[in-house]
Amino acid sequence: MTVLIIGGSGFLGAELVRQARAAGHRTVATYATKPGNASPSAWYPLDLRDAVSLDAVLTEVSPHTVLNASSGKADWAVTAEGPVRLAMAAARLGTRLVHVSSDAVFSGAGVHYDESSLPDPITPYGAAKAAAETGILAVNPEAAVARTSLIIGHGRSVHEEVVHALAGGTREGALFTDDIRCPVHVSDLAAALLELAAAEAAGVHHLAGRDAVSRHELGVLIAERDGLDASRLPTGLRADSEYPGALDVRLDSRVTQRMLRTTLRGARQFCTSPV
Repeated sequence: MTVLIIGGSGFLGAELVRQARAAGHRTVATYATKPGNASPSAWYPLDLRDAVSLDAVLTEVSPHTVLNASSGKADWAVTAEGPVRLAMAAARLGTRLVHVSSDAVFSGAGVHYDESSLPDPITPYGAAKAAAETGILAVNPEAAVARTSLIIGHGRSVHEEVVHALAGGTREGALFTDDIRCPVHVSDLAAALLELAAAEAAGVHHLAGRDAVSRHELGVLIAERDGLDASRLPTGLRADSEYPGALDVRLDSRVTQRMLRTTLRGARQFCTSPV
């Protein structure tokens, strides 16, 4: 089976490439700027804003499954419109699509969110992600949309790098005590996404860890795991900062977890036994 990873040069994309290859799949990956450190069978440059290029890549690769792990941040053309364009192309070719979305589609007003919860984003990034979800399922109802949270693992995530920089005094800032999410380990997330693809599950699914922790508590867990002085991690309140976005968003992944073999561990577990 041929698997195409959109955004294979990113943190999650690289883990998807590794696991798909380990499972024996022919694995092809795309990049927006330059190839990453992963080792797929082939790399293709791809801009999701370019319908001609997208169609050319899908036609040449002829994948059974496409996993979209790309990130265009708040760029509407990339993050909102690009995935819908991908979903339309996949539907035309009869290709399975799993799209990675985010807990940023929620405002935090409801705190606890399961797969039936309706998006109510309050940031441009969240709005773009929510629009992509709606568009994808409108043009390709057999696609799967997988919402996730902070992705951690192997010391290479942005969040782990920030903790190291703060503990080492090479970066200014603070870890918020009122900013709560359900972090997931990159290995668990990649395995779960590949399971969703194989199961041909459609619709919205939640793939987040079972523990709801603040950014600061997560930072302490990472620091203790890596032998850093957690007391050096500065604290603050996001509510008092200039950073927009939801404060407390807890993805409830129990419905999706029941259909998976992969266990979506919580941060308190994977930070003490990260393998």
